[in-house]
Amino acid sequence: MSTSTPSAPGQLGVAATPQQLMTYLGQLDAWLGERRSELDALDAQIIDSGRQTELTSDMALALALWQAAKTRQNLLLSTWDSGRVGQQERERLSALIWGRLDTANAGLAQLQSMSVSLPEAGRLCDALVAQLRTRLNTDPTAEQQQIRLRDLRAQLERIRDQVKLEPPTLAPAASAKLSSLAARTGDLVDKRTRGGDIGGLLGALEIDAARLERDLIVGAAKRREARDLLVRAREQLAEVTAREQAVRTLAAQAAAAVWPAPDGALPSVAGLGPVPNTRTALIGFVDGLGAVAGQLNKAQADLTATLAERDAAASLSSALQAKAAALGQAGEPDLLELSALVGRRLAESPVVLPVVHQLLQAYTAQLDFLARRQR
Repeated sequence: MSTSTPSAPGQLGVAATPQQLMTYLGQLDAWLGERRSELDALDAQIIDSGRQTELTSDMALALALWQAAKTRQNLLLSTWDSGRVGQQERERLSALIWGRLDTANAGLAQLQSMSVSLPEAGRLCDALVAQLRTRLNTDPTAEQQQIRLRDLRAQLERIRDQVKLEPPTLAPAASAKLSSLAARTGDLVDKRTRGGDIGGLLGALEIDAARLERDLIVGAAKRREARDLLVRAREQLAEVTAREQAVRTLAAQAAAAVWPAPDGALPSVAGLGPVPNTRTALIGFVDGLGAVAGQLNKAQADLTATLAERDAAASLSSALQAKAAALGQAGEPDLLELSALVGRRLAESPVVLPVVHQLLQAYTAQLDFLARRQR
């Protein structure tokens, strides 16, 4: 079996045409079906050969990649809706094809750490299957050798495309490895043409090619994950910084408006330092931003509650005066005096809340006394 994952149309942010999408979905379905059949056959052969310890890890990763691609196909077909798609749906389909696959529930730590798109997952699955096929020696005949050489040349073209995505610091080393593989492939083709036996050499070459393709895809996925993490860190930094300034403004307003106001030290985003440039440090930085955000939320809640307490005291004063008027006691000298005191205290800056509470309690007690005496 020599089926390879189909070439994906469009790109992230660019919608493919309906015809391109229909062709791709058909090819993807064929690839998933044939690839699953081959994986099942390889799995059975691994068990029959007793090489589970040696090969199960690669088989499990290949199966997990296939399942991730199958899960994404279900979303694609649901969005495709038998071709009833407009511009928005076609953009969503391109995002599903080129966006990161959901590997959180894959059950494999090596896959959970990857950030691969559907085309990348397909190519990586192809590379792993080619490597497993070679290690199990499933292609012993001359005809199969020709197929394997053809697949190897196609794999080298995929690797060449992947090398173009490498950063300048890594591209020379990757190009050198690709050139070596291409030279070895050419040597094997020439040797086979001359009638030489290439069986022992072809397997090692396929394994090296599969390993290089896998490493390039994984490396690109990890770099993209690091870039995504950096973007998220910068966005979260801007958000938490803005929230810190807002909470500090609220704290100044509360200190000027009421006493006592919460006087705990507010957390500072600046204390986390500049945004780091390594993945491990970025994870710690994002966690630190989350902790600062939580502390700011608590401080904001405390400050808001303190200001609300002042407003509640003013509302209670108005309610007590209305009650006194309803009882016909609004003109009682003691109540008038207490009401005036409460009004003056509430007009101060800052409002001394304990004093206001005591005056309101005194007003309430005096009003209750007058009401009982009135009966």
